[in-house]
Amino acid sequence: MRMDSPATGQSKHLLPALPYAHASLEPHIDERTMRLHHGKHHASYVDNLNSALAEYPELRKRTAVWLLRNPGKIPEKVRTAVCNNAGGHVNHSMFWRAMSPGGGGEPKGALADAIKRDFGSFAQFKARFAEAGSKVFGSGWVWLARVRQEGGKLQVSTTAGHENPLMQGHFPVLVNDVWEHAYYLKHENRRPDYLNAWWAVAHWEEAARRFELTGDSAEQEWEGEGGLVLM
Repeated sequence: MRMDSPATGQSKHLLPALPYAHASLEPHIDERTMRLHHGKHHASYVDNLNSALAEYPELRKRTAVWLLRNPGKIPEKVRTAVCNNAGGHVNHSMFWRAMSPGGGGEPKGALADAIKRDFGSFAQFKARFAEAGSKVFGSGWVWLARVRQEGGKLQVSTTAGHENPLMQGHFPVLVNDVWEHAYYLKHENRRPDYLNAWWAVAHWEEAARRFELTGDSAEQEWEGEGGLVLM
């Protein structure tokens, strides 16, 4: 399902349904957090994005990914609001699919091989990902992304606010949300506890699918909106 409804003929961006029940990630992520996170926080980014675009019919036809990657084509009057809320919409849509009630374990196949190649081992990757997430100052995200340059090397990175590796031309493979609203009801200020518990719901099949979209034979996935927003 695509998260960017204007590209499919709709006039407004829509909140995507969760791909599982709110309680399905228990005990690792509690039901109340999921209900508030999806139904309040994510929904507010969608509502605010639609409001910011209300006076710009041409921009309403654009996907949230396009808006995020083309800030210079957005009028200065609404640029900050559009970019912040498009980012919130895109990042959360990716985040829900980065988790699964049947998640956990380890990646397999080409993604597993790439992780071993670029980080030394799966354990070393997990340690780097968790360390990066724990060091985000304030609110942000931690990512595993494939870099377009350097032969498609994988890297762990973080972004502040609702920025996304797409803005640097990289392709997100896996993401975790380290804003406080993602974990505070259960873990309070213990972000490292949340990061460690999160591995039990990490959706490696989805990560592998995203990784495979970025192969040498799929150059259009880097350029076309369709590939970038395929969820």
